[in-house]
Amino acid sequence: MHADPDGPLLIQRLDGTDAPLGPVATVGPAELSALDRDAPRWVWRNPRTYRALLAAGVRVARAHDVELVERLLVAAAGRFGAPHGLAAARARLAGLPELPDPPPEADDEPPGLFRSAAPAGPETLAALVAVHAAQHRSLAADPRLSLLATAESAGGIVAEEMRADGLPWDAAVHDALLTDALGPRPGGYARPARLAALADEIDAAFGRAVNPDSPAEVLRAFARVGIELPSTRSWVIERVDHPAVAPLLAYKELARLHTAHGWAWLSTWVRDGRFRPEYVVGGVVSGRWATRGGGALQIPKAVRAAVRADPGNRLVVADAAQLEPRILAAMAGDDALARAGGRERDSDLYAGLAHELFGAAATDGRAKAKLAVLSAIYGQTSGDAGRHLALLRRRFPAAVEVVEAAARAGEDGRIVRSWLGRTSPPAQPGDEQPSRARARGRFTRNFVVQATAAEWALVLLAELRAALHAAGDPARLVFFQHDEVLLHGPAEGAAEAARLVQDAADTATRRLFGDTPVRIPVPGRVVTSYAEK
Repeated sequence: MHADPDGPLLIQRLDGTDAPLGPVATVGPAELSALDRDAPRWVWRNPRTYRALLAAGVRVARAHDVELVERLLVAAAGRFGAPHGLAAARARLAGLPELPDPPPEADDEPPGLFRSAAPAGPETLAALVAVHAAQHRSLAADPRLSLLATAESAGGIVAEEMRADGLPWDAAVHDALLTDALGPRPGGYARPARLAALADEIDAAFGRAVNPDSPAEVLRAFARVGIELPSTRSWVIERVDHPAVAPLLAYKELARLHTAHGWAWLSTWVRDGRFRPEYVVGGVVSGRWATRGGGALQIPKAVRAAVRADPGNRLVVADAAQLEPRILAAMAGDDALARAGGRERDSDLYAGLAHELFGAAATDGRAKAKLAVLSAIYGQTSGDAGRHLALLRRRFPAAVEVVEAAARAGEDGRIVRSWLGRTSPPAQPGDEQPSRARARGRFTRNFVVQATAAEWALVLLAELRAALHAAGDPARLVFFQHDEVLLHGPAEGAAEAARLVQDAADTATRRLFGDTPVRIPVPGRVVTSYAEK
C-alpha cells in the first residue's frame, strides 16, 4: 500500500511468494471503506501510512511495516543506526549508495508515504514490494527475528489506533486539579499564586531575591550561607538543614507540574475530550516506545484523575507484576526462580524470593530480595546489594548467569541480543577504557532483560488486540507504557475485557518461551478514573 498525501492510495496485491499479482489498483477516498480490511496482511512503509485508512474508518487485522522491520534487520546485520528508510533499503538492494533517512514527519503533516528523497507513485510502490520481498527472505531464516518483526509491525498498528482513538481526558477535571494545586490560572507569563507564594518564602529564607527556576542562582544562594551543593536535585537539597529547603522542594514539584502538564499542555494536547500523543514504536534502543511531544509515557499522579472513562464506559488498568525478573527467569529456564514468582493473580515474586533467600521470619526480607534482583539486572554491587546478589547467585545461578554473561560481553566490546534478536548498539572508540567498559557492561546486562520484556509487551499488545476483535468486544486499547495497558469500553463488558488482558499475557509468554513454568500476572482493575489505579 502506498498513501500519497497529494493523491489516491495505490495498492498492489501480492501472491503467496510476495510477487506482484495483477496491476496496481488506484483507490480514491470514496472507495476506502470497501477495502478488504481482513486481508491476510497489509504491507506499508511506516505506521503513519495507516492513518489514511484509519481516517476513513478502516482498521486492518495485520500488517508488515517495512521501515520498522528494516531497522531491526540493519541492526541484526551489525549496522546499528544505519539508515533504514525505504529509500535507503531500496538503494542497498540495487547496490547503490544508501540515502540518509529523512527527518521525522511533524504530527500535523498529512500521512504521506514518501518525501522528495524517495521515488513517487507506482515507482514507490515497486520499491516497497521489492524491499518487502527481500525482508521476507531474510526473516525466513530466523524464526525469532521473524516473530519480532511481526510484533514490531503490530506495535505500529496499535500505536496509530491509540492515537486515533485517543485517551479519554476530562479537561474540566484537569483544570480543577491545577487550580487546587497551583491557584487560579494566571495571565500571561506570571507565576501561579501558589508558586509565587513559595518563591516569596524562598526569598525570605535566604534574605534576598532568588529565582528558584535558576539552578545557578539557587546554588549561589546556598553557597552564600555556607552550604556548597553539587546540584539542585531534590534528593541533594532535602539533606540540607536550612529554612529554604521546604519551600524550595515544594516549588520544584509544583513547577514541574505547571511546566510539563499545566494549562499550556492542556490547551495544546487535549481536544474534544481526548489526549492524542504520537507514539514512536521502538523509539528507545531497548525497543521500548517513546513519544513525540505530549509526554504520554510520564503522566504524573497529580493529573491522572483527569483520565476518565466516558459515561457508560469504564477503564481497565492492567500492569505486569515484576515483569523484568519474571522475564529473566523465563530466559534462563530457571525453574526455581519461576516457582518463587508464583502463578496466582496476586503473586509477589519478591515476597516469594524473600522466603527462599532469607526465611519467613527475616526482617525486611521483601526489600532485601528486591534489592538483590535489581542488583543482578542493573549491576549494583556496593554495600548490601553486593551481599544480597551473592546469595541470589548461589540460589539461582542460571538466572544470574544470563545477565552476567551479557555484562561480560558488553565489557569486552561485543554486542548482545534480546531473546528475539533485537541488537544492542555497538561499542564506541574509547569503550575499552576500564570505567567505560564497566559502564557498557552495566548497560548490556540490563539490555538483554529490558529488551526482551519490551518484546513480550509487544506480543501482549498484538494478542490482546486480536482477542478483543475475535470476541467482538468494543473495548479499545487507549494507552500503553512499558508494562501497562489501559482499555476503554462499555461498563458491562469491562470484567471480560480485563480477563482477556491476562489471557493475552499468558499467550505472549508461551509465544516467546514455549512451555515455561513462568507466569506473568497482569491483573486488570475496572475503574472510572486512572487515579484509581
